[in-house]
Amino acid sequence: MSTISIIAAIADNGAIGKDQQLLCHMPEDLKRFKELTTGHAVIMGRKTFESLPHPLPNRKNVVLTTLPEAGFVDCFACESMGTALDICEKEDEIFIIGGALVYRQALRIADKMYITRIHHEFKEATTFFPVVNWDLWEETDRQEFPADSKNPYPYTFLTYTRKK
Repeated sequence: MSTISIIAAIADNGAIGKDQQLLCHMPEDLKRFKELTTGHAVIMGRKTFESLPHPLPNRKNVVLTTLPEAGFVDCFACESMGTALDICEKEDEIFIIGGALVYRQALRIADKMYITRIHHEFKEATTFFPVVNWDLWEETDRQEFPADSKNPYPYTFLTYTRKK
């Protein structure tokens, strides 16, 4: 049985994006994302896929879309989360990488969450992470970092596991 994990960078005001792009450039978050997801499946919505320069290398890319016949190159396209999970059934861990609507669907079924909390409020954000019932989750890891020359805001790496 695959572990279903949500991975997201979320600002203090719940923001996750602006105009289908990341809120800011945080190299350490991108490095963590790559380390965690490489060699695994990633499930994303069409808009998230379109925001990428190309399918993510060394990962099984699965795109949720109402137009699976639209010719997504080097990835799997399907219309439902159930079908996406079926495509990934042999994976040991499946990462849900956005956007907001896909996260909302995944919150009901996810086993883990890898959250980068960016300690800043992005007033211009257009996309937000769905509301989480934190009573269902247990924090299992926390690493805090200050802003530095490459990462413009202080941030915290958090790992949550669904309570049994």
